[in-house]
Amino acid sequence: MLTAVVVLVGGCADFTAQDNQREAGAFSPNNRPSGQPEPTPPPETPRETQPPPTGPCVDPDPAVIATCLASTGGVMPGDEQGEVTVVAERTTGKIITTKRYGPARTLGETPVDASGDGGLIDFAFSPTYSQDRLIYAYITTPADNRIVRLAPGDVPKPILTGIPRGATGNMGAMYFRSPTELVVATGNAGNPAAADDPSSLAGKVLLVTSFTSGASPRPAILASGFGSTVSLCPNASTGTVYVADQTATEDRVQVLEEGGPKVLWTWPDRPQIAGCGVAAGSIFVSTTRTQRIEAINEPTREEPTITAPAVVLERRYGALGRMAALPNGLLQVATVNKEVGSPKPTDDRVFRFLPSGGGNDRT
Repeated sequence: MLTAVVVLVGGCADFTAQDNQREAGAFSPNNRPSGQPEPTPPPETPRETQPPPTGPCVDPDPAVIATCLASTGGVMPGDEQGEVTVVAERTTGKIITTKRYGPARTLGETPVDASGDGGLIDFAFSPTYSQDRLIYAYITTPADNRIVRLAPGDVPKPILTGIPRGATGNMGAMYFRSPTELVVATGNAGNPAAADDPSSLAGKVLLVTSFTSGASPRPAILASGFGSTVSLCPNASTGTVYVADQTATEDRVQVLEEGGPKVLWTWPDRPQIAGCGVAAGSIFVSTTRTQRIEAINEPTREEPTITAPAVVLERRYGALGRMAALPNGLLQVATVNKEVGSPKPTDDRVFRFLPSGGGNDRT
């Protein structure tokens, strides 16, 4: 189930003063001279009338909620309104939370091998994150792709190792389907044959149920035959899981069914689908080469036929990477201009987008 993880973001980007105050202990009223009245704080200026901050990382576009990121991996909302984002910096191994005008705060960090399209690929918060502060990360190392567990003040602990890595085809995705089930999609590591090989973990959708560090049982294979840049977009209300990927001949969106993946739509022009999300009766995809967000209608029993994709956003933010959808229909989308596009001074970015009509509006 894909849900927003509430994280606290506010104040100044420099936490030195806060740390010093914590070390100094609680404020003592005896520090004020005897008889001096309590100072009256000035009235707060309404947020909407405050002048925006200045600096090289301030983007004038009000939809942009994160700026000056390294090339991005997975993204997810950090609050229920979509004003806060949590995003993976693929090339630095950092998981960052921020909102418009900041500050940016690092929630977790792990060493990665960011060569090719590897690095910090995706992440998922523990279902009990508010108690244990654990984050699971899908990363590339010099030897493999793997799932690691990040805990505050501890080194990353391997949970699942041995996912093949390649010069390309490393991008995958993951999410917690339940408190004890982590669904992981893996790329084909540049080897299409491995995706159909039952002995390989490449090009698969896997079910991980063991979260202890060290030797863990082999995960169950839910589906096989996937290409590169595999992304997952579950419908949280129905449990249906859609998968987007790229192959040598086409990009596509499939739905996972008991008999295996079923193709819903293909793009023979290969726009380089990088992310997907489900909201408001539509399946949205973000593309890197054509720099679009496109939408197809989500099939239902009453309306099982898929109609041609509608372009709902085009060439406004450059090359697009991963996306996440909120229950209110809002999308959060990360750019990858530092990897393949023409970066602007505030790239890479995360922006909020509310499609008008989504995949059901064909006017």
